[in-house]
Amino acid sequence: MVNAKHLATFILGAAAGVALHKYLKTDEGEKMVEDLKSKAGDLKTEAEDSLEKIPEYFEQLKNQGSDTLKKYSPEIEKILQDLLDNIRGKGGSTPTSTPPTP
Repeated sequence: MVNAKHLATFILGAAAGVALHKYLKTDEGEKMVEDLKSKAGDLKTEAEDSLEKIPEYFEQLKNQGSDTLKKYSPEIEKILQDLLDNIRGKGGSTPTSTPPTP
């Protein structure tokens, strides 16, 4: 059901579209479109460059995090290794679970 409010919204939207189309056909409008295209291209290039650097950033984060942990807690590496060994079942005591009783 179309009521007057929906019809008015449609007409205003169409009028705005026509006005925008006419503005974009002017020299100033065409300059604005070219500027937008240029900025979009710059953003795309920047995003692609960032994607290529992600593995490098994660490697730096891993190395710096590891160095920081070693600096502030020299035995953390052994603790973490023991924990991982226990989780994988390589340690002397493996975590066990008891089966549920019926």
